[in-house]
Amino acid sequence: MNRRGFLASASGLAAVAAEEPKPSRIIDVHTHFYDPHRPQGVPWPGKKEPVLYQTTLPDRYRKIVEPLGVTGTIVVEASPWLEDNQWVLDIARDNPIIVGLVGHVEAGKPDFKKNIDRFRKNRLFLGIRLGGGPVSAGVGNPAFVDDIKHLAKANLELDALGDPTMFASLVRLSDQVPKLRIVINHLPWDMPKEEAKRAEAQQALRELGKRPQVYAKVSGVLRRIYGRVPDDADFYRASLDEIWEIFGIDRVIYASNWPVSDLMAPYATVLKVVREYFAAKGKEAVEKYFWKNSVAAYRWTERKG
Repeated sequence: MNRRGFLASASGLAAVAAEEPKPSRIIDVHTHFYDPHRPQGVPWPGKKEPVLYQTTLPDRYRKIVEPLGVTGTIVVEASPWLEDNQWVLDIARDNPIIVGLVGHVEAGKPDFKKNIDRFRKNRLFLGIRLGGGPVSAGVGNPAFVDDIKHLAKANLELDALGDPTMFASLVRLSDQVPKLRIVINHLPWDMPKEEAKRAEAQQALRELGKRPQVYAKVSGVLRRIYGRVPDDADFYRASLDEIWEIFGIDRVIYASNWPVSDLMAPYATVLKVVREYFAAKGKEAVEKYFWKNSVAAYRWTERKG
């Protein structure tokens, strides 16, 4: 290619990049805030995780994300200590970048309904997160199912964290509580290598994809390959295409999993990969993925800065 052709090509690529649809706002629906140096410490992360074991609060988050166009976040509580839910809600009061909290309250345990009714008095309390183990054990427990029905009746959602073996249990829970909004965390997951288990998990995930109240939190995209983390959307296209095919334009949601994502790559890289992928889907897909679908899933409301 001669110089004139090269310049024309470069100019064309720049024009295409400039025309890529950009979201009018970005809501990150999965972050963790904590302070290991407070008097009571933290149950997670541990001191042996130096990347994570540091003060991780809204000021630090804002400095990283505001230049990237992120305008708000939903915090997911990783601590099993009940009062840490209130600790985050107290922090959120003076930090409008926090548009909601997914709390840590264990269904099927005493005082679940009492605790849910207490926390939901704060409009920032949007739901709870449960692991795959408790979900799988709980679907056969009437007390657990009754608690989840209470959650749904309160118009709160359930974040589900676990590997693909939990998908079948989520189908069953969705059958038991049809009005429950479920957000599956950290997709896309690597499916089991064993053929029978892989087939079962894929079938269950596709069944979940047919249910309009089930959403896919796309927060587990990046992979480390031979010591390197590719930052090209094409590398992840097959796994993202599968999630897109199953859940469609209305039920995929952006999330970073920060600061855990720092173990894999800087925040800017996490965001770059999914921006490239969804930009190719057009303006409507970009708007829905980066914030509109999160409103439908979590029912968060605007805060005044």
